[in-house]
Amino acid sequence: MSRRVFRELASIEEAKARLAEHFRPKPGGVEVLPLAKALGRVLSRDIEAGMDVPPFDRASMDGYAVLAEDTFGAEENKPVELRVMGRVGAGERPEVDVEKGTAAEISTGAPIPKGANAVIMVEYTVSKNGVVKVYRPVVPGENVMSAGSDIMAGEVVLRKATALTSRETAVAAALGIAEVQVFRRPVVAVISTGNEIVAPGARLEYGKIYDINSQSICDSVRECGGQPVFLGVARDEEEDIKGKIRAGLTSADIVVISGGTSAGVGDLLYRIINDLGSPGMLVHGVAVRPGKPTIIAVVDGKPIFGLPGYPTSALMIFD
Repeated sequence: MSRRVFRELASIEEAKARLAEHFRPKPGGVEVLPLAKALGRVLSRDIEAGMDVPPFDRASMDGYAVLAEDTFGAEENKPVELRVMGRVGAGERPEVDVEKGTAAEISTGAPIPKGANAVIMVEYTVSKNGVVKVYRPVVPGENVMSAGSDIMAGEVVLRKATALTSRETAVAAALGIAEVQVFRRPVVAVISTGNEIVAPGARLEYGKIYDINSQSICDSVRECGGQPVFLGVARDEEEDIKGKIRAGLTSADIVVISGGTSAGVGDLLYRIINDLGSPGMLVHGVAVRPGKPTIIAVVDGKPIFGLPGYPTSALMIFD
């Protein structure tokens, strides 16, 4: 085969424009996943709160649930005394009501009992023999988290196309959501090429090198939210390369192949792609270093990216 040179290097902008002319990405369907397995996935619809968070008025401090008006005038040297009617713990339904002149001991997170409108912190009280002395006043609503103060029922809390991080999954968990609807991850077929390439773990004979690109490209695909499928290492033989690319076009949404893109003898990729279908090769050579021998193609509506074989160049072009 004669040596092929890059006669028309495309700028990055030109390369993107040629790809956009022949390929328009579109969602590849949706799926429902358990929330525990949805980290990093992208929502396919809005999530609306079906409840208030918190769902009830709750104490934000340990102390005593009181009528704020009962504490007015309380001072260090002149405490207000209130009769303790009972205790409310976190997760419990209050079994006591707070009336004028009374209080209920309460734990952080516990529901505010009927009649109370504030919580006095335990640090400002002394309790003995069923009576609590209050040494400072509180105002209505003090140390109380009102129902819906974090999230209100009916509020859109997460928008379609949001990538789920730990923050978003926490919001969903707060609403009691166990499953979310997300876009299916694009499947990316990854192929390495070269007679000199061997899989990590195999015996490394003289003149051979380990396959770096399959690992780094597959991990890069995962980092971008895709689902890589490694189709193996293709020899520098037309039928082997063509067979793996054809398998990728059948099983995946995108094909990424590393190696076989430069102008040297034995580099077959540019011709193979044009034989597979139309429109075929769009770009063979980009005006960037490293990464000049990059290939961009579309075959039957699916993009093919040919990356340089040198690992650093391949990763830089991928990014």
